[in-house]
Amino acid sequence: MRVWFTGVAGLAIAMAAGGCTTSRYDGPQGLDAIGDPAVPVTAKVETIVTTDPTVDADDPALWADRSAPSRALMFGTDKTDGLYVHNLDGTVRQFIPAGQLNNVDLREGFTANGRDNVLVGATNDGQGRIGINLFLLDPATLDVSEYGIITTDIEEPYGFCMGKRGDDFFLVVTTKTGTVHQWQVMPGENGPETGPERELVLETQLEGCVVDEEEDMLYVGEEDAAIWRFDFDPDGSSEPTRFASVDYERIKDDVEGLTIMRDGAESYLIASSQGDSTFPVYRITDNQREYLGRFAVVESEATDEITHTDGLDAWSGAIGDYPEGALAIHDDYETPGEDQQNYKIVDWRDVRQALGL
Repeated sequence: MRVWFTGVAGLAIAMAAGGCTTSRYDGPQGLDAIGDPAVPVTAKVETIVTTDPTVDADDPALWADRSAPSRALMFGTDKTDGLYVHNLDGTVRQFIPAGQLNNVDLREGFTANGRDNVLVGATNDGQGRIGINLFLLDPATLDVSEYGIITTDIEEPYGFCMGKRGDDFFLVVTTKTGTVHQWQVMPGENGPETGPERELVLETQLEGCVVDEEEDMLYVGEEDAAIWRFDFDPDGSSEPTRFASVDYERIKDDVEGLTIMRDGAESYLIASSQGDSTFPVYRITDNQREYLGRFAVVESEATDEITHTDGLDAWSGAIGDYPEGALAIHDDYETPGEDQQNYKIVDWRDVRQALGL
C-alpha cells in the first residue's frame, strides 16, 4: 500500500481525539489494531538481565564495527538504574549504574582522550544528576566508560537524539513541556563542553526524535498530536513542518520512538505508534514523504509479541547476524507473571519483505 502523504491528512481527527488518554491495554493491539492493517513480522532475539528481575527498559541504540560487523552491541536504558550494554544475542556485556536514564543515542568518530570513540548519550532526570550523561565506547576494545554529564536548567530532560553536521556533533533533548533543545558538543580539557543552546517550541509533551543527516532535518514526536520536522541547521528556521498526524488510522497516540533506516538508495522513517503497538513506515528519500504501511511484531518460537513500545533504533547495513540491517525495539510487557521489560531485535529483511519495499 502506497499513499502520498499530504502533511495535513487526519488533522481534524487528531484534534478531536486530542483529549484521549491511552494505557497499555487501551483497545486492539498489533494485528488487531483499528486503522490501516499492520503486517506481521517476528523478532529473532530478546534481551535478558539475570541480575535484575525488574528492568525498567525504555530506549535502545545499536552499533557495529563497519569493518567487522560481527563486533556489535546494543545499548539499552533502565529508567531506574542506568545503562546496559548488550551483546546481540541478548546477554549483558556491561552495566553502568548511571542513574535514571531515559533515551539513548550514539554517533561514531568523536575524538577524545587521544583516540576516536563512539559518543553515547542519554538523558537523565534523576535527582542530583539532571542533564545528559555521556559515555565513550572504545571501538577497539568494546569497553564503555563514563565521559561526563552535561548539566542543564531543563526541569526534566526527556527524549534524546544525536546528530552530526560535517565534523560537528550535536545533542538534542525534548521535554514534556513541548520544548526542543540543541547544543553542539565538543571535547574539552576536563570532559565534554557544549556550545550555544538553540531552542525550538511545540505545544505539548514530546519524546522521540531522530536526526536525518543526509537531509539535515530533525524529526520530533509530539506524543498526542503529530510527528514534526525542523531544519537541523542551528542557524536555520525554527518553524516546524507537520510530517504525520496522530490520525488513529496510521498512528495512535502516543507517538514514541523515531528512527531512520537507510537501505541502498532509500531512506525510511519508522515510528512507534504506542497506542496500538504498530510501527508505521515512511519513505523520506529526496525529501519525499510517502507512507508505505505499518507492521506489528508478533509472537514466535523465539520471543513473545512486542507491545506498548517506547524507543526503537535502526542500524543500516550489516550488524551481527543481520547482513542488511536490524531494528532494536523496546517491549514493555513480557510473558504474564514476569516484570522485566526488554528489547527485541528484528531483521530488517523481514520488515522489507512484509511491506513489499
